[in-house]
Amino acid sequence: MLKHIPSTPGKFKMEKSPYILNKSRWHWHSSIMKLTFWSFIFLGLIFIFFFRSPSSNPIPQDPSRRSLRTHNWGGPAWEKRVRSSARIRSRNGISVLVTGAAGFVGTHVSTALKRRGDGVLGLDNFNDYYDPSLKRARQALLDRTGVFVVEGDINDSTLLRKLFEVVPFTHVMHLAAQAGVRYAMENPSSYVHSNIAGLVSLLEACKSANPQPAIVWASSSSVYGLNSKVPFSEKDRTDQPASLYAATKKAGEEIAHTYNHIYGLSLTALRFFTVYGPWGRPDMAYFFFTRDILKGRTISIFEAANHGTVARDFTYIDDIVKGCLAALDTAEKSTGSGGKKKGPAQFRVYNLGNTSPVPVSDLVSILERLLKVDAKRNVMKLPQNGDVRFTHANISLAQRELGYKPSTDLQTGMKKFVRWYLSYYSGGNKAAG
Repeated sequence: MLKHIPSTPGKFKMEKSPYILNKSRWHWHSSIMKLTFWSFIFLGLIFIFFFRSPSSNPIPQDPSRRSLRTHNWGGPAWEKRVRSSARIRSRNGISVLVTGAAGFVGTHVSTALKRRGDGVLGLDNFNDYYDPSLKRARQALLDRTGVFVVEGDINDSTLLRKLFEVVPFTHVMHLAAQAGVRYAMENPSSYVHSNIAGLVSLLEACKSANPQPAIVWASSSSVYGLNSKVPFSEKDRTDQPASLYAATKKAGEEIAHTYNHIYGLSLTALRFFTVYGPWGRPDMAYFFFTRDILKGRTISIFEAANHGTVARDFTYIDDIVKGCLAALDTAEKSTGSGGKKKGPAQFRVYNLGNTSPVPVSDLVSILERLLKVDAKRNVMKLPQNGDVRFTHANISLAQRELGYKPSTDLQTGMKKFVRWYLSYYSGGNKAAG
């Protein structure tokens, strides 16, 4: 009861009367009883709120982990569909798990594998980084081709184990990732979740599988970062990333090397250079330039300091697919068993580009001719958001070891993209943004 004593000493003398003492003792017991009563009431409310709350009102999920939604999978019918999709139908075919199968590159690679008789099973979480309806349309395309896409997250270790139990995959084509350079400034945790944790989850499943599959996965040209030496070669330094996206891809390459060294996993990293084409990603410049030019909107074209050129090594999707399939076909078997390495395993890194960098301003000019519309241009200084000024691939290693030879120039490739774009977004049944 010290709060009733004045802060200034000497002006109050505590009485010694028994009446006063008994009265104070009664007030003390009364206060304790009230405190106990309200404590029980408070604890009861907590119990009701946390343990009796209806399941229809879950606690909101962290947006950075929205891809970890729970999906229905399992059961005899589901397993039958998984096995059917992954069944090899050609004499020397392979059985491939394609992660990110409903993505841009994933759809094209899955279709190409299936058409040549390989067994293909897709895995995708259908997150909403960009319009999920485009991913659903790709899924429908894959379904018509005979590829089943399991809806789930690569961080779901239980699902991954189940897939490897149902199908003894010979290969994995790992394309699932959080893409985009600029979005990393808004949602950095999604890049760590998908590009680092997701890769580790997949490698853990692969190292424990029996047999262990050979793995080909998508790295990125962004790992070259602030490297000023061009064209970029696989032997060049990659320790100066210009974006978080680039840093996660570089980390992925180091993680892959570790799993190769410890567990005998056969691993091939493919550094893609600005992939474009039909069914592409709406967050890519060529895609939203097309949309905005048709809608009469002003487009922003970046230039480097002192009016320097910003250029990209644009690579058409069909050329990338050929490189992916060649990497799968030349991948050696993993050497581990039951999570234990039994000998040295293959580890490779290749550039997949077009070797012909094109200024972004020239890309816009090509689009103007194809769309027959003049673009409203706004030339701006290249922002400090992770974009780099120049990308240019040295593909001599991929040419020599994979037989990789890109054959589609930007004019031809963009003509095919524009034809698809106008067809896909015609009729008013799909929104172009």
